[in-house]
Amino acid sequence: MHIISRKALRDFWERYPNAETPLLRWYQIVRETNFESFQDLRKTFPSADLVGQLVVFNIGGNNYRLIASIHFNRHKLYIRHVLTHTEYDRGAWKE
Repeated sequence: MHIISRKALRDFWERYPNAETPLLRWYQIVRETNFESFQDLRKTFPSADLVGQLVVFNIGGNNYRLIASIHFNRHKLYIRHVLTHTEYDRGAWKE
């Protein structure tokens, strides 16, 4: 998948250094895989959830959330938010 943009990941792990390793692992897996559907993605990421039109990934043992818009037909993933679990629970990303 083509991921837009890695900068969002880097910006996040600069604020939360413990997030770097799990985010890089997620990035590598997604970059090397062309998921055909949400069901296909769930084979690799069983904890991923579909929230409206967005996919929410649990990252780093459920410490972080990555929220993305995925266009499976074009093999493109757009990172919308990278959050701590607490930030995610506040729900401001939904607005």
